[in-house]
Amino acid sequence: MKRNSQKINHFLAILGVYRELRKLGQLTVFNVEPKYLPKSQGGAEPDIFLQYRNTNFFCEVQRTLYSPKQLNEKLARYLTLYNSGVMSDPFPHVLILSADRYNIESEYPFRIFQSTSFTDFVQSLKPQQKAQPVQPLESGIRIVLQ
Repeated sequence: MKRNSQKINHFLAILGVYRELRKLGQLTVFNVEPKYLPKSQGGAEPDIFLQYRNTNFFCEVQRTLYSPKQLNEKLARYLTLYNSGVMSDPFPHVLILSADRYNIESEYPFRIFQSTSFTDFVQSLKPQQKAQPVQPLESGIRIVLQ
């Protein structure tokens, strides 16, 4: 890799995800840019394949904004990988880590999540506590006679 390569910041962002996951714990697999099918066969090349809490994820670390066409092409490669049967069942979830939110209109046979960080993603999965209704206090003064 060249000293002034744009990939340096991308790999540093991947390292940041790794450090974040190590802090969260329960990380059992973390593979950077694994190859499952040749790109010529339309295979996806995720930035990260990881297993967190016994759940598999393909993770895309997006530092730049993808056009709708670029995103659709990337997701089409995941669909090709899904249809190839190369990955075991269940197929990993796809998690896009980006400061930007993408409008994903198509339906896919696998789950696609978006978040700004893995920590935010994990927090979004926790059940939200419902606010308890406030009970009005009894008004007035109570006097106890003995």
